[in-house]
Amino acid sequence: MTSKTYGYDVAVRAEATLGEGPTWDAATGRLLWLDILGARLHTYDPVTGHRTVRVTDQHVGAAKPRANGGLVLNLRDGVALLDPDDTFRWLYHNPVPGHRANDAAIAPDGSLWAGTMRYDEAPGGGTLTRYTADGTAETVLDDVAVSNGTGWSPDGRLMYYIDSPTRRVDVFDHEAGKVSNRRLFAEIEDGAGFPDGLTVDADGCVWVALWDGGAVRRYTPAGELDRVIILPTPRVTACAFGGADLTDLYITTARVGLETPHPVAGSLLVVPGAGKGLRQLPFAG
Repeated sequence: MTSKTYGYDVAVRAEATLGEGPTWDAATGRLLWLDILGARLHTYDPVTGHRTVRVTDQHVGAAKPRANGGLVLNLRDGVALLDPDDTFRWLYHNPVPGHRANDAAIAPDGSLWAGTMRYDEAPGGGTLTRYTADGTAETVLDDVAVSNGTGWSPDGRLMYYIDSPTRRVDVFDHEAGKVSNRRLFAEIEDGAGFPDGLTVDADGCVWVALWDGGAVRRYTPAGELDRVIILPTPRVTACAFGGADLTDLYITTARVGLETPHPVAGSLLVVPGAGKGLRQLPFAG
């Protein structure tokens, strides 16, 4: 296992309250990321340095590219589509008082697996739901506290999942949009923080961001810890590979709840050449 301070760069210096959801949009060559509680959708072009910020009408947990252009959004009151011409429409509208959207991911079949949670983080208050392009919603898990990292093995046969307060990364068998045989993949020990977002690389290794752990860890497909990227701010929220060759690891961070935040807290960080990511499919709609 390798543990050291990797050479990170600040890709976008920001003060996001709850930076989250980095996603590489291959069609546009941009990195998408969010400030959930700030209700902001950010884009960043690493070639030109161009950045944009869009204010959303409500808290936004995830934004993913669509096959037909535009974005699919996991919002407080449901899942919505944003067309290339900026037309907004609900795919599935289901406001639940006291609840909000959180992390989401695109499955190998192009469906969106979107998480929710209660604002008070009560156990059992969240869900993980699978959405298809026709607006069909199917609950996958209904006893979740803080639904977070979700990802699939390179062959699509395994799904990894994090419910943060459990301190577990779980793995399921996955086939045709169904999961089964939930079991422990890796457990975060006391004092090392809580698992948050995750991404799976081309070798099948699972990279996990540690909230209050100030680090990103990589686990082998066997669940063995083999690499730790140490960062200077504790609230590390999510990670994703980006760039033209998918070798740069982008990492989001948060400032919420920190009395004396580090200068990079709330910024988008990047570790160049950290590994090799998987090509992420767009939402099939």
